[in-house]
Amino acid sequence: MEHTEQGIALARLSGRLDAAAAPRVLAHLKDAVADGKSRLAVDLSEVSFIDSTGLGTLVSGLKAARKAEGDLRLVAPSPQAQRLLRLTTLDRVFVTSDTLDEVWA
Repeated sequence: MEHTEQGIALARLSGRLDAAAAPRVLAHLKDAVADGKSRLAVDLSEVSFIDSTGLGTLVSGLKAARKAEGDLRLVAPSPQAQRLLRLTTLDRVFVTSDTLDEVWA
């Protein structure tokens, strides 16, 4: 997790967001919220694959952030991630943008 000057906790992910990686990612997101960082951004530009467990992790992170009066937003979702978000209609739930600056504008 990186922390920006704007108070945003940024997770830059790469590879697969699946059942193997999801628990670790969710722990980082929840730790950031517990540390008072309720504005979360997840960079998905280098994520080659997301499965249902990975989607569940993003939704759980979103719920944790919103419970703390914040939000979780997605930065530069890869083509596979974009297709999956559209297919599951989660593209209507998550705010997405091509850059970190735009996603919180």
